[in-house]
Amino acid sequence: MTKSALNSRKMYIFLLILTIATAIGFQGWRTLLNNFAIDVAGLNGGEFGLIGSIREIPGFLALFVIYFLFLIKEHRLAALSVILMGVGVAITGFMPSFMGIAFTTIIMSFGFHYYETLNQSLTLQYFGYSEAPIVMARLRSLGAATNICVGVAIFAVSGLFDYKEMFIAAGACAILGGIYCSFQDPSSKEIPLQHKKMILKSRYWLFYALTFMAGARRQIFVAFAVFLLVKKFGYSIQDITILFVVNNVINYFLNPLIAKAVNKYGERKVLSLEYASLVLIFTAYAFIESPLIGGILYILDNIFFNFAMGIRTFFQKIADKKDIAPSMAVGFTINHIAAVAIPVLAGIAWMQDYRIVFLGAAALSAVSLILVQFIDHELKMKMNL
Repeated sequence: MTKSALNSRKMYIFLLILTIATAIGFQGWRTLLNNFAIDVAGLNGGEFGLIGSIREIPGFLALFVIYFLFLIKEHRLAALSVILMGVGVAITGFMPSFMGIAFTTIIMSFGFHYYETLNQSLTLQYFGYSEAPIVMARLRSLGAATNICVGVAIFAVSGLFDYKEMFIAAGACAILGGIYCSFQDPSSKEIPLQHKKMILKSRYWLFYALTFMAGARRQIFVAFAVFLLVKKFGYSIQDITILFVVNNVINYFLNPLIAKAVNKYGERKVLSLEYASLVLIFTAYAFIESPLIGGILYILDNIFFNFAMGIRTFFQKIADKKDIAPSMAVGFTINHIAAVAIPVLAGIAWMQDYRIVFLGAAALSAVSLILVQFIDHELKMKMNL
């Protein structure tokens, strides 16, 4: 094994462990939160929309990752971020109120978003053009497998333990994984040193635009899709758990195929399929009356969300190597500019008519469909530089 391959393998194992730890913590929190917020804390649609906006504030502040890198190495910051996320998850059950959920959510979210920023950055730095989508897909598949285990565990113990104990268990697993990785060093001196300043370049305009639109429409799904299933169709915690398990079983097998499709057909075609499908899915959300159809739409939306790796692999192909870490941080901030405002606005719209929320997401997906048609042109521009 060459030195370069060995360095890549070390980083892959490091990211694998942190991805599993993150998946346990986040999936546990995600599975429990909707029912906890409605059944225990008594939140309404407007309050839950505000929680969605609060959750995205740390993503908006992901830009500050750049400045933390002056103080701490990138891989170590990734491990510490997972620990912080675990703490936020573990204490959620102790605060069954709007203010309590807002507080614990923002702690969890800082850890989660900073890890995701660093995860994407390290993947694009340590793996080549054809390797990066494969690695992203493998990590997503492993995350999906972990989510299945979490879902099965919650389904099995939900009648035996209360919310507080289940939140503690999920958070503790994330904390332990982060502590272990904080003592590992998978870094390599062969990787170009990253700029430790904000990078904004006009030739990255399409990456910024696609990232912004993805953040806008994604937050409607994250904040309101499961809320719709619980509020309108009466999904129980067991129902939500089964839905998550089915979703992750499908994604476990599909993620490697999506990565191969990115390599074979290119980012423009893959992302075009994603956004064209999302226009139909979000429109259907607005008019369905069947709990079963609602669950199917949720699974389809999750499948197409995985296609978004094409935005990052597109950026990898047009970017200067030293721009990757700061650009991932800037990208996360851009992704969350709309994400901070939209859940609040969508929560207000929900109070008038929930259909407005999902039709708005369909419109955003249509704009993204138009934007991805410029990808091939931007790739040719890069080749001519």
